[in-house]
Amino acid sequence: MQQLKIGDVTITSIVERDGPWRKPEAMFPAYDATTAEKHLETLDAVVLDRATGMMNITYQTFVMRTPHHTILVDTCTGEDKGYPAPMDFPKRRWLEEFKAAGLSFDAIDYVFCTHLHIDHCGWNTVLRNGRWVPTFPNAKYVFHKREYAAWEEASNRGENPPGNVWRFNCEPIVEAGQALLVDDDYTLDDTVWLTPTPGHAPCHCCVNIKSGGQRAVVTGDLMHHALQVREPDWYTIFDWDAKQGIESRRRFLGEVAGTGTFILPIHFPNPTVGLVEPMGATFDYKFVR
Repeated sequence: MQQLKIGDVTITSIVERDGPWRKPEAMFPAYDATTAEKHLETLDAVVLDRATGMMNITYQTFVMRTPHHTILVDTCTGEDKGYPAPMDFPKRRWLEEFKAAGLSFDAIDYVFCTHLHIDHCGWNTVLRNGRWVPTFPNAKYVFHKREYAAWEEASNRGENPPGNVWRFNCEPIVEAGQALLVDDDYTLDDTVWLTPTPGHAPCHCCVNIKSGGQRAVVTGDLMHHALQVREPDWYTIFDWDAKQGIESRRRFLGEVAGTGTFILPIHFPNPTVGLVEPMGATFDYKFVR
């Protein structure tokens, strides 16, 4: 995906990394090779690198330009965080694509975080003079208040490796007075609002965009891969509450299937954006080109 236009809103992808990343059998505890191969025969070829057997995974930020605001949704991994492999990959691409999109740090009005995992809030802050400070000086950062509290507690117990993501990426935003700690039903305006989809993280949320009679949804990590659209019960090794995540995924897919809603999962490879369609007792993901 390069850009999606819905009504008066333009959505642009800013990529930090893409390409083969992890084998599905290492990602999904319920993985079944026979089932997966059957699905992969009919899923879009972009979802898997056949040479390595690895899923093609993208790390990206979505920039939403509405008539009133410039908004970032999820900010990838960021730099200078000291993360070990494999999260120590070069981050320069994100900065270059950000600039190429005609953006500047001080032009961002809002930063929405679907959840507070390492690869979704990294560019929230940058290191200046030995201190983590907000990357976007004029932005309000939207965190779910219970998500924030859960990771604060986990960090205080030393349970948030690698590094201290909450202290690096989240606490400095609150200290700077730039955080909006919100509830499930947070609505920015008639164009942008949240849908709670907990499970992968304590209070994971999707970000909805509506304009000109069309709707798009940034789904964060509700799904990491198109296989999870075919097999919603395939939770990941990273899920906070696997059962709750399955329930959220099934409910969401059932609500959007066949509605023409554009889906923007953070980790799906280019062209990323797609439509969910009913497929018997389950669902299918059709990339939009």
